[in-house]
Amino acid sequence: MSNFPSPSGGSAPVSRRGFLRTAAALAAVPVLVAADPALAAAELPQFPAEVALYRSAYRNWVGEITADGLWACAPTTPKQVLSVVNWAWRSGWRVRARGRSHGWSPLTITEGTTGDTPVLLVDTAPRLTGLALDSASAVRAGAGVTMEALLTFLEEHGLGLTATPAPGDLTLGGALAIDAHGTAVPADGERPPAGTTYGSLSNRVLELTAVVWDEGSGAYVLRTFRRAEADCAALLTHLGRSFVIEVVLRVGPDSSLRCVSRTDIPAGELFAAPGSGGRTLDTFLRRSGRVEAIWFAFTEHPWLKEWSVAPVSPLTSRHVTSPYNYPFSDNVPTVVADLAGRMVADAAWYLAPVLGGAQLDAASLGLAATLSADLWGPSKNTLLYVRPTTLRVTANGYAVLTARAEVQRVVHEFTSHYRERLAAYAAQGRFPVNGSVEIRVTGLDDPADSGVEGARAPLLSALRPSGARPEWDTAVWLDVLTLPGTPYAEAFLRELERFLLGTYDGGYALARVEWSKGWAYTEDAVWSDAQVLGTAVPGSFEAGVWEQAVEVLDRLDPHRVFGNGFLDRLLR
Repeated sequence: MSNFPSPSGGSAPVSRRGFLRTAAALAAVPVLVAADPALAAAELPQFPAEVALYRSAYRNWVGEITADGLWACAPTTPKQVLSVVNWAWRSGWRVRARGRSHGWSPLTITEGTTGDTPVLLVDTAPRLTGLALDSASAVRAGAGVTMEALLTFLEEHGLGLTATPAPGDLTLGGALAIDAHGTAVPADGERPPAGTTYGSLSNRVLELTAVVWDEGSGAYVLRTFRRAEADCAALLTHLGRSFVIEVVLRVGPDSSLRCVSRTDIPAGELFAAPGSGGRTLDTFLRRSGRVEAIWFAFTEHPWLKEWSVAPVSPLTSRHVTSPYNYPFSDNVPTVVADLAGRMVADAAWYLAPVLGGAQLDAASLGLAATLSADLWGPSKNTLLYVRPTTLRVTANGYAVLTARAEVQRVVHEFTSHYRERLAAYAAQGRFPVNGSVEIRVTGLDDPADSGVEGARAPLLSALRPSGARPEWDTAVWLDVLTLPGTPYAEAFLRELERFLLGTYDGGYALARVEWSKGWAYTEDAVWSDAQVLGTAVPGSFEAGVWEQAVEVLDRLDPHRVFGNGFLDRLLR
C-alpha cells in the first residue's frame, strides 16, 4: 500500500496541517478537463461525435489507486453508452464504468494505469440517473443515481429499503456490482411486510438492462434480463465485468426507525462467548435485528448502534428530517486529524492507542453534544450517516455465513483473535491498526424475497445461500480499518485473513471476501495472494457456481471490453 496521498495525487506523506485539506481533496469530485477536439480525434479516431470527451483523474475512496489524464465521457442516454462501447470494441480499448469511486479494490482500474493506457472511463453519475415508479412496489432507476437520491425519491412515495450502506454518495450501479449491503436480520417475532429483504441490494433486482455482445448482429446491444433468467444471476453481482444501464428494484413500505447509540458496554461483554449472559451483541439482535458495532483500536468500549422499527417517535428520541446526523464523524475532529496527520507525517505509528482513544472520545462526547444518541425518523435519515468528508481509511472485509444461533460465537472468536494478535504486535512495538473493527449482521440473498417465480440468487454475491447448508441464514460482516501506509498492516491483515479462511471453512460457518474492500493479502501487498485469488475465493462458492458466473460474463462480453488486468486474473 502507498503512503497517504497528497492533495495533488502524489504519494509523499502529508503534514499534520495538511491532513484535513487532504481529506477534503479526496472528497472532491475529480477535475474534468475538456479535451482538445483535434487531440481527441487523433488519439481516439472515429469516436462517437455526439459524446463529449474529456480528461479526468481517477481516485478511489482512500486514494491508494490513482491515475491522471485518463480519457473519459458521460453519455446522456443508453444508446450513447452503446455507441461508446462498440467504438471501444472496434478500437481495442476497454471501458470502465465509474460512479462515485467509493471503493477500495481494483475493480475499476488497476494501480499503474496511466493516461496512455487504452482505457475509457464512462461516468454514469452525471446523466444516467433516471428515477420512476414502475409499480406500487417497484422503482426503475438509472445506474448512476446515488443511494441518497434513490432513498429520497422512495421516501417521497412512502417507500423504502430494509437496509442500505451507510454512505449516500454510492451510485446504485456501483453498489449492485459488488453486492452492497446494510445491517439487518429479523428481530425475534418480527413479521416483515412484502418488499423486505435482509440480504444485499442485488437481491432486490427484478430486471436489469445491460450492454452485452450479440453474436447475430456482431456488435454490442442493449438487452433486458428478467430475474428468473439464468444469465441474470451472473449480472446481479458482476464485479465490473459488465455494464448495467438500468434496473428495476422491488421496494416496500417505508418504516420509521429509531437509532440508539451507546458506548457504555465493554467489548468483553458485548463480544462475550455464547451463553455468557449480559449485554451481548446477540441480545440486541434478538431485540431489534439491526445493529452495528464500531470498535476503535486499543479501546475497550465499542460504539454500538441499534436500529428498531418504531412507527411512533419515542419520547426520548430526537426527530430527524435529514440524514448524516453524526457531524463529529463526518467532519474529522481537529484532535483526530492532528494525531492522524502526525502519525503519517512523522511516522509516529506508536500513537495508534492514543488515536483510538481520541476517536472513541469524539464519538462519546459528540453523541451527547449533538443530541445524536437517540434518533428517530424515516428510514433514510438514520440509515445514511457517512459523508465523503469522513476520515479516509483503508479497509479489509469478509462475510461469514452461518446459522443465526451461531452469530455470537463468530463474533467472539473473531474479536478474541483480533485482540490477541493486536496486543502481540503492540508488544513488539508494532501498531498495524489505528482505525476500528466494524461488525454488521445481515440475512442472505433469498431469491424468494424478490417475489418473482423462478428467481435465482446472485451467483457471485457474498450472501449467496448454500444449498448444502440450508441452516445458514445469516452473515456476519467483519471489517478492519487503518490508515493507508501503516507499517505491518498487510502482514497483520494477512494473519487475520488466514484465521478467517481457516476457521470458517465450511464447518459451522464459511468466510467469503467482501468484493469492494481488501483481501488476498501477502506480507506487503493486497489483492495479490495467488492461493486466495485462485483457490480460496472461487472455492468459497459451491461447486460449479464460479465457473458458471465466469462463463456467462465471458459469453456476454467475449472481447472483455468490460475488464481490467485484475479482473482478468480473478475471473478466469
